[in-house]
Amino acid sequence: MDNETEKISILKLTEKGSSSIEDVVAKEFPLIIILNNHELVTLLCSPANLKYLAVGFLFSEGFLKSKDEIKKIMVDDRRGVVWVETKKGEEPADDVLFERFITSGCGRGTSFHSAADAQGQGKVESQIKISALEVLALVSEFQHRSQIYRATGGVHSAALCDNKDILVFSEDIGRHNAIDKIFGECILNDIATDDHIIITSGRVTSEILFKVARRNVSIIVSKSAPTNLGVRLANDLGVTLVGFVRGKRMNVYTHAWRITIDGK
Repeated sequence: MDNETEKISILKLTEKGSSSIEDVVAKEFPLIIILNNHELVTLLCSPANLKYLAVGFLFSEGFLKSKDEIKKIMVDDRRGVVWVETKKGEEPADDVLFERFITSGCGRGTSFHSAADAQGQGKVESQIKISALEVLALVSEFQHRSQIYRATGGVHSAALCDNKDILVFSEDIGRHNAIDKIFGECILNDIATDDHIIITSGRVTSEILFKVARRNVSIIVSKSAPTNLGVRLANDLGVTLVGFVRGKRMNVYTHAWRITIDGK
């Protein structure tokens, strides 16, 4: 946690007056991803699990299809650079790089795909179901996992779960990055994502849905709201989207058959 936060002196103002105190803030770190000697993108992120972030990003954006394509990964934590070399050594096509756009992400998110690309994305066919009580239990555990959020209030969290437990957990200043770190860890450590659940602290937009569908995740759960394109894409791709999970309530926006009530 010390690597991802920094202590600073601030002036705190309240109705009782002012005081000089020490506060903790989340670190923001630029990460350069280089694919086959081509500088692909610079992401603003939290300075941890950079290898997972780079690999997750490359898979989410379609630059990698299989772990077997990877020949070598090198990480320079100090300079903030991850080099990924594939066995074929092909540079990204110019037309793909031209399509890069800025996402709605926290910090500065970047994507090479938009909601229009969903036409070529296969539908998630998983028959997994989870009870509403299980969703509430997982989200409760999820909220207590985030040490950095509790210390700073300045990061997003993401988790891969089954019906009972959180299997992989990650935090980052960007909600896109937190999910990419989850997927990067799963890919490199051969952790299955099929028939599993993603929990996120951030809003669910079309880019987030596209990342989840690429990994064949059938249920995404958020404490926050979805966007209209997020809901539309979830419906089209067969993903169950659950939002506003707070206290003992939630909104199920798409494919509600996967959320069971009272064992039904």
